[in-house]
Amino acid sequence: MSVTLVLASGSPRRLSLLQDCGLQPIVRVAGIDESVRTGEAAQDYVARLAREKNAWVRDQLEETAVVIAADTTVVIDDKVCGKPEDFAQARDMWLLMEGRWHEVWTSVCVAQGGVEKQCTVQTRVLMDCMDENQRRAYWDSGEPMDKAGGYAIQGRGGVLIRAIEGSYSNVVGLPLAETAQLLREFGVVIWEDRHAGKSQHG
Repeated sequence: MSVTLVLASGSPRRLSLLQDCGLQPIVRVAGIDESVRTGEAAQDYVARLAREKNAWVRDQLEETAVVIAADTTVVIDDKVCGKPEDFAQARDMWLLMEGRWHEVWTSVCVAQGGVEKQCTVQTRVLMDCMDENQRRAYWDSGEPMDKAGGYAIQGRGGVLIRAIEGSYSNVVGLPLAETAQLLREFGVVIWEDRHAGKSQHG
C-alpha cells in the first residue's frame, strides 16, 4: 500500500535528492525558531531542529502520512556556521574554513503518527583558499545566501572544495543512504525496491 510522503522542508536541494530516489513528496515548510541554544553542540542542534520541524508539520496532517524532516549545519572550531545574512558574515565564515577541514552535520527525522526514527550524519570537508575578488564574486552570484556555511558543494561552490571524507549528499543537505534506510522502515518504496518488486512478480 502506498503512503503519502511529506517533506518538511522548503529546500530545493532536499527535494531534488528525494526525487533522485524516485520519490515525489509533498512539500510543507515548518514554522519554527531555528536559533542555536547556548552551549548546544552541533549534532544536538541539528537533531533537535529535525525533530521540531517534523513535529510541526506532522501536527497539520493525518496520522497516516510519513513525514521526513532534516537540518544541516556547518561547524569549525566548535562554532556553528549558519546561513550568512550578508557578505561580511559569509566572509568571516570562509576565512575560518579556508585551507582547513570543517564538519557538516545533518540530522534526518522520519515519523508517522507517534512513531519516530532519526539518524545524524557527519562529513568532513576541506575548503580551498580564495582571494578577496573570488569571495566577492561568489557572494554576488547569490548562491551562498541560503546555505549553511555560505557555500553549495553541488553548485559553484564545488570548485572551492578540495576534498571530503564521508557522504557527499550529506553536504548537499540529505544523507541519502541513511535516509533511504529510514524511509524503508516506514514502508516507503525507493527506486531499487520497485525494481526488485517487478522482478519478483515476473
